[in-house]
Amino acid sequence: MPTPYPLKVQAIRTQGTTPRLYVYFPIPLAAAIGLEAGETVQWELLDRGELHLVRLQPPQPATKKRAPRLA
Repeated sequence: MPTPYPLKVQAIRTQGTTPRLYVYFPIPLAAAIGLEAGETVQWELLDRGELHLVRLQPPQPATKKRAPRLA
């Protein structure tokens, strides 16, 4: 069963500029996939309700054994 990580989109408003939206990546989720600070990622828009985060240079897996797929 997938583990949800709810979060809020935050707006940063600096005087004289347009607001920028930020989404913070939860530490437990980053640790689970080995995401590092400074790593380059990009979003893929699948439809209005779904985004995918794509790692441009994912690290090699630390183990060859894979976790079982959930149905």
